[in-house]
Amino acid sequence: MAELGRLGAEVEVAACDVADRAAVAGLLDELPAGRSLSAVVHTAGVLADATVESLTAGQVEEVLRPKVDAAWHLHELTRGMGLSAFVLFSSVAGTLGTAGQANYAAANAFLDALAVRRRAQGLPAVSLAWGLWGQSSGMTGELSEVDRARMRRAGIAPLATGEALAALDAALTGTDRAALVAARLDLSALRSQAGDGTLPAPFRGLVRAPLRRSASTPGAEGSWAGRLSGLAESERRRALLDLVRGQVATVLGHTRPGTVPADRPFTELGFDSLTAVELRNRLNAATGLRLPASLLFDHPTPDALTDLLLDELLGGSEGAAEERSSAPVAVAAVDEP
Repeated sequence: MAELGRLGAEVEVAACDVADRAAVAGLLDELPAGRSLSAVVHTAGVLADATVESLTAGQVEEVLRPKVDAAWHLHELTRGMGLSAFVLFSSVAGTLGTAGQANYAAANAFLDALAVRRRAQGLPAVSLAWGLWGQSSGMTGELSEVDRARMRRAGIAPLATGEALAALDAALTGTDRAALVAARLDLSALRSQAGDGTLPAPFRGLVRAPLRRSASTPGAEGSWAGRLSGLAESERRRALLDLVRGQVATVLGHTRPGTVPADRPFTELGFDSLTAVELRNRLNAATGLRLPASLLFDHPTPDALTDLLLDELLGGSEGAAEERSSAPVAVAAVDEP
C-alpha cells in the first residue's frame, strides 16, 4: 500500500469472500461516489491436493469456490460496468494436468473457458495459465524439493518474478487472445519425456520425439522382455532391480541409485501417493507394462516390486502361473488401496 501510495495511487484494502455473491455485490455497492470500477484482477486460489481416486467432495468444493464461484460472481456483477480489463490468474494445471491436482486443474480450466466466453460476448477478458513462480507464495511455499523436482522433470521451470510480470504486461497489451499459458519450459526435460513416450500432447509440437517402438511389442529391439531373455537367469533379477532403484532415485531426487535400499519399504524411503503414481508411470513407460495405481501398496519394497516385474515380463514359472490362476480373488473395501 505504501509503495503504491508513493506512486500516486489511493489504496484501500477491503476483506471480502469473493465466493459469496452477496458479499461481492455489497463490496461493489460501497464504491465511492464519482468513481467507477475499471478493472478486475482475480488471483484467488486454494490447494487441496490428492490423487483423483481419493478426492473428497469437500476437497473439490474447497478448491472450486475461490476460482469458479468467485470468477462467475465477478463476471455477472461487473458485466455492465464498462470494464477495460478482466484478468484471471489461471494455472498450467488446467492445460496440462498436474499430479494430484484434478480439482485444481478443473477450477482453472473453468477460468480459461470463462475468458473465452467473455470475449465471445464482446467483454474484456484474459486468463493467464501460470507455470511455477520462483518466488515463494502462500500457495507454493509448502512445496518440497521432491515436488519441485517433479515439476522440473515435467518440463516446467520456475519463472523469475520479473519474467512473470513482463509476461503479464505482454498478455494485457501485446495480444488479443483470451487464454494464454505463461510458463518457462525446460526443453531438455521435454525431450526426455518425448524419448520415453510420456510427453503431454500440447508439447508435441515443441520438441521432436525420436522414432520409438513399443517396449511391450514381442521381439521389439531394446524391450525389457527381449533384454531379459538374452541374460543369464542369475542376471535378470539384478538388471530389473537396477531399473527399479534407478527410477526410485530419479523420483526422490537422489543422484546415486545404489544408495536406495532394496529391502526398505517405499513409505520409509519418502514416497507418498503422488510419488507412488509417478514411479508407476515411469515403470510403465520403461517396460511397456500397465501396472496398477496400487503398485507400491501391493509390492511395498524395491525387492518385492522387482519380483513382480520379473514375473510380468517373463511370465514366471509354470507352477506359479497355475497357482495364480487357481487362487481365490479377495475383494478389498472401497477405501482399501
